[in-house]
Amino acid sequence: MTAATLTISSRNYSSWSLRGWLVCRMAGLDFETELLSGNDASTRAELLHLSPSFLVPRLCHGDIVVWDTLAIAQYLNEIRPEAGFLPKDPVARAHCRSIAGEMHGGFINLRSALPMNIKARHTRFQIFNGARGDIDRLVTIMEECLSRYGGPYLFGEAPSLADAMLAPVCSRFVTYAVPVSAGAAAYRDTILAWPLMQEWIEAALAEPDEIEELDMEF
Repeated sequence: MTAATLTISSRNYSSWSLRGWLVCRMAGLDFETELLSGNDASTRAELLHLSPSFLVPRLCHGDIVVWDTLAIAQYLNEIRPEAGFLPKDPVARAHCRSIAGEMHGGFINLRSALPMNIKARHTRFQIFNGARGDIDRLVTIMEECLSRYGGPYLFGEAPSLADAMLAPVCSRFVTYAVPVSAGAAAYRDTILAWPLMQEWIEAALAEPDEIEELDMEF
């Protein structure tokens, strides 16, 4: 069996690490998780949004090295097509790819204004207009998919690549008490109850607080 290692930066703070870990677990890959220290300068730069390029999450699978969450998902889809990352219907499959790509390349205001922090709770957090536009778009995506494909996940009864990509958003909605529609709230709760998310959250809560800048009071 080919050895595999997924390198991540933080379970509590890194949304991209979460996405990479989710797709590896969804693919049924047997892998070890390597956690970088929060004291490492490059790790801090990535988590504080100061580095535009960071090679984490990074999957090492035998002689193959793949970084970037979407690239990892595409690789796993090639070697584990039975994982069901994408719907079988070609129209739904294109829709799923589009949502994953939009999440991968967009929503910059949301990322900056509402960084992932699973441990934190901010009940009266002020959401500025830029981030509000991103939130509205995400809620639209959730509602449209639930209406079109029947839920409880974006593309039906089983999680897809799009759900893995939006999972950190659901965590942010809880951290910052973001008001959303009833449909989006139901989807948020579905994702947070997903056993893989529960496993990640449990590990994140046990993670030492090494990045003091991200634990500041907003």
